[in-house]
Amino acid sequence: MYCQNPDTWHMRDGEPTTAETVLLKLAGFADFVRIAGGGFTVSGGEPLLQPQFTHDLLTGAKALGLHTALDTSGALGARATDALLDATDLVLLDIKAWDPQRYHRLTSGNIAPTLTFARRLAERGTPVWIRYVLVPGYTDDPSEVDGVAGFAAALGNVERIDVLPFHRLGAAKYQRLGIPFPLQDTAPPDAATIDRVRDQFRTTGILVC
Repeated sequence: MYCQNPDTWHMRDGEPTTAETVLLKLAGFADFVRIAGGGFTVSGGEPLLQPQFTHDLLTGAKALGLHTALDTSGALGARATDALLDATDLVLLDIKAWDPQRYHRLTSGNIAPTLTFARRLAERGTPVWIRYVLVPGYTDDPSEVDGVAGFAAALGNVERIDVLPFHRLGAAKYQRLGIPFPLQDTAPPDAATIDRVRDQFRTTGILVC
């Protein structure tokens, strides 16, 4: 509902390429990325829509000596093979809501696969940063925050929680693509709400940004 990149929703809208082509380009500046302390993140859209492509990118980046990250909603976590996760140093996991009905309202999906994937990552000991988009009227409810916070604290592998205030920077893309922007009339959260939500997450003892 609040995706800022609707142009990534359909693979047919992208430019076809291969993992080999991407990795060849990456190899040209891998030394700089490594020296600068950076890494390689596969994001999207949803990278696990193309699990083999994502596996090949992460494996290739690891072979170049780069830190690797997977940015995912976790909804398709079952498609991530152990080999793919073996090549992943960090997972940036979007948990878009806690209450199943609210999650469905926001995403038209089911939160259960994301939570299952999160538990799998915990069992593997894979480091996770949770990303929580703060949307007034949707995810600012204290019970939503408490639910995600409690879940994150229980996993044991969550290193950081990023609270990402909702913004409307992607609205122009929706307009250009002729897609109605569902949150056109939703204002970004105010500073007091952002501080309150971050303080709620800080009760877990996990780093909050």
